[in-house]
Amino acid sequence: MSYGYTTRIDSLNKKANKFSLGVRLGRVCIKNNVPTSEVASQLGVSRQTVYNWFIGVHEPNDRLSQLIKDFIAEYE
Repeated sequence: MSYGYTTRIDSLNKKANKFSLGVRLGRVCIKNNVPTSEVASQLGVSRQTVYNWFIGVHEPNDRLSQLIKDFIAEYE
């Protein structure tokens, strides 16, 4: 099943700072086809927030950093 990451999201993610935690999360989710709704639910944020992280518009706050690192570790 595909969760339909658009080519725009994929392209913007690839152009974003690869050292950004949110961008790294995006790369893992796109590669493993993890839906943004699942990420948002597990982290207690909106899907729009997750998309903004994926494309490097915003950075996750410090409170969520360890949760995101754990989430990434599950899929790498």
